[in-house]
Amino acid sequence: MIYREKITVTSNERLTDDIFDLKFNTKNIAKDAKPGQFINVYSADASRLLPRPISICEVTGDEIRLVYRTVGEGTREFSRLQKGDERFVTGPVGNGYDTDFLNGNFKSAALFGGGAGIPPMVELSKRLDIKTDVFLGYRDVLFLNNDFPENVTVHIATEDGSTGTKGNVMDALRESGVTPDVICACGPMPMLKAIKAYSEEDVIKTYFSLEERMACGVGACLGCVCKTKETDEHSKVDNARICVDGPVFDAEEVIL
Repeated sequence: MIYREKITVTSNERLTDDIFDLKFNTKNIAKDAKPGQFINVYSADASRLLPRPISICEVTGDEIRLVYRTVGEGTREFSRLQKGDERFVTGPVGNGYDTDFLNGNFKSAALFGGGAGIPPMVELSKRLDIKTDVFLGYRDVLFLNNDFPENVTVHIATEDGSTGTKGNVMDALRESGVTPDVICACGPMPMLKAIKAYSEEDVIKTYFSLEERMACGVGACLGCVCKTKETDEHSKVDNARICVDGPVFDAEEVIL
């Protein structure tokens, strides 16, 4: 169920030059939220009618944590929020990771996060009861790398080699020697394509959380679609709406 609530900000901190960490308490959203889902956050500016979708980073009791990058006027507005400020939000939105299925069918998992795709991996890692390795890809400045549970092994890849493996998350995977039973990933398209090629070659079940610009956020406008192997019942073409059919998809179902 999707709820609409007026929330009060409990904290909003800068993690890097353009990454911010927003927390707020909710009446209903937190209890239903799953890893991979997102929250639609509305602007206080009436000229910005459309909400900004931000993936759920962490759920602690009634508190939701959103870690987001400032990319436009809407998210820059959010970056200026202070404790006590109020905004309307809707959530949890979208199809998240089925952690009951993952825990019940696999013995080990590899989670991949690249850039803005790192936050969803935090809550996912908290809810997995199987051996979990996390591979995080950064251009330079690290964030959230110390926010994973103690029983999770974190591997870091940076483009310049300043921390961890020099290169990308696939280089870190090869260096680690990890061979997972299942893969979950969120990040830029080149990263997902590389992961899909690897998973198909080694026949590893894989789930992607796709990123896309969204307008309505409720599946009506067809502004955020991805190509699929099956025909969508809503649009009658071979695509799926990332906001409601996703953002989490079985990698076998989508065409990257």
